[in-house]
Amino acid sequence: MSKDKLWKLGILFLIPIIIFMAPAPEGLPLLAWRIFGLYLAAILGLILKPYSEPVILLATIAASAVTIGNTAITSGEPVVNIGEVLGGYQSGTTWLVFAAFTLSAAFVTTGLGKRIAYHLIKLMGGTTLRLGYVTACLDLLLAPATPSNTARAGGIVYPIINSVVVALGSEPDKNPRKAGHFLMINIYMVTKTTSYMFLTAMAPNALALQMMAPILKINLSWGQWALAAAAPGLLCLILTPLVIYFLYPPELKKVDNKSIADKGLAEMGPIKTKEILLLVIFIAALCGWVFSKFLNINEATVALCVMAAALIINIVTWDDVLKNKGGWNTLIWYGGIIGMSGVLTKAGFFDWLAETLKHSLSFGENATVALLVLLFISVAIRYLFASGGAYVAAMVPVFATVGSLSGANPMLLALGLLFSNAYGGAVTHYGGAAAPIIFGAGYNDIKSWWIIGGIIAFGTLIIHCTLGIAWWEFLISMGFI
Repeated sequence: MSKDKLWKLGILFLIPIIIFMAPAPEGLPLLAWRIFGLYLAAILGLILKPYSEPVILLATIAASAVTIGNTAITSGEPVVNIGEVLGGYQSGTTWLVFAAFTLSAAFVTTGLGKRIAYHLIKLMGGTTLRLGYVTACLDLLLAPATPSNTARAGGIVYPIINSVVVALGSEPDKNPRKAGHFLMINIYMVTKTTSYMFLTAMAPNALALQMMAPILKINLSWGQWALAAAAPGLLCLILTPLVIYFLYPPELKKVDNKSIADKGLAEMGPIKTKEILLLVIFIAALCGWVFSKFLNINEATVALCVMAAALIINIVTWDDVLKNKGGWNTLIWYGGIIGMSGVLTKAGFFDWLAETLKHSLSFGENATVALLVLLFISVAIRYLFASGGAYVAAMVPVFATVGSLSGANPMLLALGLLFSNAYGGAVTHYGGAAAPIIFGAGYNDIKSWWIIGGIIAFGTLIIHCTLGIAWWEFLISMGFI
């Protein structure tokens, strides 16, 4: 075992040991205090990554189950059922995300994602700027069915755009500014916008909603989420390629898009039956998610039906599902963190935190100031996080609790935090798992990435705090959300 892994593990073991040895703060149940120690270790584990996320969460769940049993016996406190630490795996949103991973894998295995991309390039890719919008359109089309922006941006969009960039004579060590510098960073900045436009566009979206719902007493359907994100999201999607283009204009302006697209489509051959069936299922899934309330079924049920249909008609095979490591990894760590959060809630940790913060934080009478300050902090703090999941687990409950105590409108606060969870990751070249893939291509330097990322992230924040809030207030007044 390397020294690097040893010191990381040392920190992860030391934190719960110290907390277990220390007395619980006044008013906080002993069980909640001890589970918090394990939860904190899990969050640091997601950040330091001595092991993969599923390993960290499985170990934490095991330790939590032992702690729940022994703490209940020795302290005489009300017992939290040991099985409740596994409650995250009973959550519908956990299975919604897992099923959506299967659908996203189908876009790769069938080639439908690539075919859509080449048609978009042929239709509107006549200039470098338009290629930037091709990226935006492709990402937007795939986002509802791809709960991993790493798979979407890094696995589907990046390989296609990279081949286009090379065909244009732009390589990392030869003419990177010709086209690659603009198009590569545009992939990442665009996906940080589409990632908040749909509940199923990024796994931490459902995690954040699940953690905020009991604190803010809010509920959002898939369709309500998409509707709330539509106005600010579409504006940001329109502006993002344009802003990057003017900040770092590519040397090449015109593109022979038709020959590139025709070559790509010729290599793929005619559209296959599986692609047509996948397109039908994808449209059915969108309709099911949008009209779930009218159909009296929840979003997770729609996702499972779609997954079952894809397997039955052989669009994907069970072997494809088993090989989808991203889906299984997310199922384990996501369900684990949801279960841990649920135990903390039932043990009274967040009630205690709310009561404690009430006496130490004050925004006076101005709830609007509290809302704006919290949204700003939610973006600025992302310089410290390399994982959206770790950020959500560590900060979202705290921001939601503080905002609730300040008197901020619960729905405005929830939407602001849910969306900043995605675009906040634009600030650095390590702000999301897709970033190292795209940054690692070698077309962009750290300085330009951070400049563009900062402008996009904080510019998006301004749009959300103006147009976004006005749009959400309108939707609330009309009873749409």
